Amino acid sequence: MTQRIGLLFCCRTRGLRCPPLFLLGVTCHAVVRCSLLPGLEGSARLWHLSSNVSHHELGFCETEAKLALSLDFWTLSSENLKAVLPVDPVKENYVRKVKNCIFSIAFPTPFKSRVRLVAVSKEVLEDILDLDLSVSETDDFIQLVSGEKIVFGSIPLAHRYGGHQFGIWAGQLGDGRAHLLGIYMNRQGEKWELQLKGSGKTPYSRNGDGRAVLRSSVREFLCSEAMHSLGIPTSRAASLVVSDDEVWRDQFYNGNIVKERGAIVLRVAKSWFRIGSLEILAHYGELDLLRTLLDFIIREHFPSVKVTEPNRYVDFFSIVVSKTAQLIALWMSVGFAHGVCNTDNFSLLSITIDYGPFGFMEAYNPDFVPNTSDDERRYKIGNQANVGMFNLNKLLQALNPLLDPRQKQLAAQILEGYPVLYYTRFRDLFKAKLGLLGERKGDDDLIAFLLHLMEKTEADFTMTFRQLSEITQSQLEELNIPQQFWALKMISEHKLFPAWVSQYLLRLKSNMNDSDSERRKRMTSY
Repeated sequence: MTQRIGLLFCCRTRGLRCPPLFLLGVTCHAVVRCSLLPGLEGSARLWHLSSNVSHHELGFCETEAKLALSLDFWTLSSENLKAVLPVDPVKENYVRKVKNCIFSIAFPTPFKSRVRLVAVSKEVLEDILDLDLSVSETDDFIQLVSGEKIVFGSIPLAHRYGGHQFGIWAGQLGDGRAHLLGIYMNRQGEKWELQLKGSGKTPYSRNGDGRAVLRSSVREFLCSEAMHSLGIPTSRAASLVVSDDEVWRDQFYNGNIVKERGAIVLRVAKSWFRIGSLEILAHYGELDLLRTLLDFIIREHFPSVKVTEPNRYVDFFSIVVSKTAQLIALWMSVGFAHGVCNTDNFSLLSITIDYGPFGFMEAYNPDFVPNTSDDERRYKIGNQANVGMFNLNKLLQALNPLLDPRQKQLAAQILEGYPVLYYTRFRDLFKAKLGLLGERKGDDDLIAFLLHLMEKTEADFTMTFRQLSEITQSQLEELNIPQQFWALKMISEHKLFPAWVSQYLLRLKSNMNDSDSERRKRMTSY
């Protein structure tokens, strides 16, 4: 697939509330409504019930309950995965090539030194894990999130996957420093997979030490929670702990190895399966296992696709293509560059995962690259849509052994529609950022014209759109840019700025029954 996607572009933050992130010593005693649902997955047995109203027709009981105040009755389960997906029969934890399985059993390696809780996400603990924030102050919690203690029902697993890294097949990769603790089913009936990152070696560690450092762990914790609040599909971060264990890293890949402190993030997602999860099975000809894994993923995470439908893999692929296009458009709308868009870092659920050398673009620059090791600038922010298509093509190649000729043709046509899906979502997002209503000829040109001016003047991307939302139409008409709108003032120095303002104001007049205040409200939501 050689079709390339031309560049339109890109915001670092929106006017949305960030999630509450708490340090030690903060408690909360929220009262919530919950549904206790049956299933193999782990759950919290919620006590202190104040009422119990049965709804036999709906198959669940609705209760007023406090969040769990301890981990005593809080459980996880790996059975839903192990019952369907084969586990490596070799139980010893040493680096090796693994075949004919999806997981290897691997237990976390606890830190040797003192462990301290740095931060927790109140929102994740309470809304996803049904835990009162006060639980984070207990020794049991610190031991759980540092890998020292395994809760009841948990059998830690490391996932086997492969992937294309920087466009080249890299063979077996896998969870080299992560441990899947199990699945938790919360009071809403949602299943969440809990994973420790930085928790020690696994059979997939290759030459790594299985650890993560505080510097990168803080970045992952903060960014995943920020991305969620920006409305971008993402894994979540529940907690961050740090130790005094020494971990040696070459931060800038320049041969200067320095001592850092080991840290672990507890992160959660509906699933950690990625494109590379399927690629490795297709690459080694494990087609029965490929079919088993695909059917499991469809059954668990793609309810609109019938697992008995002959075209289920084509339907699955269509959804992944659509959602991936939408995800990357969302990245671009906030100026987010993932940094390592390898197929092993692209989720099959089209959520943002594996925060490494990511970055948020400040001055508008389509060539912005946050990853210092990306010498060829493959994953520059302006190329992310093209990389998305490359990765989806690799997903299609992994699916092809299971498709008949007609299905292969259908899937290829679906992939060819990716650029339109991407542009449609991109255009809608940027129209919203400009406060435009409805469809008008020339909207694409208006967006591209502004981005061109921003690139030439190196204007701050986030603040340009923020200040456009704050300035009045009368100020723009007079080309009177107050000093506090410094990003716009930079753009106004370009000779073509008056021409763009003229086009923009003419377009705003087509917004029926609109006002500066209403426009501002819309624009600050994006």
